[in-house]
Amino acid sequence: MNAGKSTALLQVAHNYEEQGQQVKLYTAAIDDRYGVGLITSRLGPQRQVGLFDAGTDFLADAPRVACVLVDEAQFLTTAQVQQLHQLAQVRGVPVICYGLRSDFRGEPFPGSAYLLALADDIEEIKNICTCGKKATMNIRVDEEGRRIREGEQVSIGGNESYRQACGRCFYSN
Repeated sequence: MNAGKSTALLQVAHNYEEQGQQVKLYTAAIDDRYGVGLITSRLGPQRQVGLFDAGTDFLADAPRVACVLVDEAQFLTTAQVQQLHQLAQVRGVPVICYGLRSDFRGEPFPGSAYLLALADDIEEIKNICTCGKKATMNIRVDEEGRRIREGEQVSIGGNESYRQACGRCFYSN
């Protein structure tokens, strides 16, 4: 949360396009915080992109591009992660995914677990906890800022619904 994943993705897309190369960008159809089909940075930049949902076949959908970029990759299915891995390994198209490793309970998203298992390279985008340590976890909060410990794994929200936390604060709050 709030580490700059979408900003980094938009920058990578810009760098490819600045060199005259075409990229394909995707975001999760269920993430409508800033509008459907938009990758939006909290800093302001946004871009209209393709959507993926559980029925998206990345191998069938992938045009000839220099790179495929996926935002909110935690919402990928395991089959989609395998498709993206195949796209990179067999067709030689770089695939860069941005997303969360775990949910507000500390449990992995299925897509994230497969991404971590199949990725050739993993780069962590760092953020800090309110205590100043590196944040690696997410805490869901209610309207009054109280921690929520139970509920559905997926609940779309931003700063009003989630806080980043280090492991110590995650377990002590």
